[in-house]
Amino acid sequence: MKIKDTKIAMIGCGKLGQDCAEVMAQQYMVEGYDVEPRKPENFKMKGSIQEAVKDKNIVFIAAPTPHDPRYDGSTPTAHLEPKDFDYTIVKNILQEVNQYVNKKQLVVLISTVLPGTTRRELEPLITNARFVYNPYLIAMGSVKWDMVNPEMIMIGTEDGSKTGDAKELIDFYKPMMQNNPRYVVGTWDECESIKIFYNTFISAKIGLVNMIQDVAEKQGNINVDVVTSALAFSDMRIMGPKYMTAGMGDGGACHPRDNIALRWMADHLGLGYDLFDAIMGAREVQAENLAKKLMSYNLPIVIVGKAYKPHVPYTNGSYSLLIGHYIEKAGRTLYYKDEHTGDQPPKDLGKAVYLLAHNPKVTYGTDDTSKYDFPKGSTIVDPWRQCPQIEGCSIIEYGNTRNI
Repeated sequence: MKIKDTKIAMIGCGKLGQDCAEVMAQQYMVEGYDVEPRKPENFKMKGSIQEAVKDKNIVFIAAPTPHDPRYDGSTPTAHLEPKDFDYTIVKNILQEVNQYVNKKQLVVLISTVLPGTTRRELEPLITNARFVYNPYLIAMGSVKWDMVNPEMIMIGTEDGSKTGDAKELIDFYKPMMQNNPRYVVGTWDECESIKIFYNTFISAKIGLVNMIQDVAEKQGNINVDVVTSALAFSDMRIMGPKYMTAGMGDGGACHPRDNIALRWMADHLGLGYDLFDAIMGAREVQAENLAKKLMSYNLPIVIVGKAYKPHVPYTNGSYSLLIGHYIEKAGRTLYYKDEHTGDQPPKDLGKAVYLLAHNPKVTYGTDDTSKYDFPKGSTIVDPWRQCPQIEGCSIIEYGNTRNI
């Protein structure tokens, strides 16, 4: 079948679904269904889900996953109990769709859900057709423009495969695009994460910028735009891809102490909130989580890299030392290996668990020329997920659970 002959169903033609379907209908034959009467510009509505999905190649589902109305952010929410989205509507639709589809058809869910929801609760409801999770980066009020000018298109499959169903969707979207977006293919869980963390990155960024505005108001002699403009064009580390590789936490003589000092400032100026407490608290819990991972192997522990970054002797603010704090607090055997700080484990240590704390390629953009010998039977924990296979050792990519 030629891609131009693809037939589409859109189940759920509300604020999101109808506009998306109207964009699709400019290239493809589209039919829709909704529980409410709709009057789309360029495609037909059907009276039932059964009618809408009949003989369609791709069945899109744009079902709402609502919150309690109190959680929309127009009134204070911080005091409310955290809640997941309500998946009742999307589940009911998936169950009904499943009655009328077959393996020749691709069911595509575009609704926003939390990581793990598709695998745990939603995909199991589609047993008669193929399934893809494909959330959109779209804002109400500009749906049509956003759909054809996306920053990226996310396509989630069971195993993150870039062939088969993912390729079919990529080919489907290409004729509609007015820009040249990235196509990011991952597992269902990875695409759920990309969607939800994309949104929360924006919230965090706005919160930080508006905090500078509050400091300007409280402190005086500050034009917030001078500060934020200077930061906005700092694309080496703040606005670029730097520090977007998960690994060891923030360290050094400046960053941790700056956050601690800003905690004092937030209280001194009476801001009424303390973002820095959450940042430093998260840093410590993340270090403890990694320490627990290392201790779970019940072997002596060696942290490769004691200084706060590679190729320097300075240990002030070292994240390695913070991890080591939790290991030593638990009474476990711990050594460091770092030629720049003069630390070496015993030569007769035998097999152990090694944490690769330093990665010059991530820190400096240069290849690591260091050569390490690990005793056979050792476990190598790599929080950067870049270590090659080492004969006789097990490599653990900390943060990559896709194949576990």
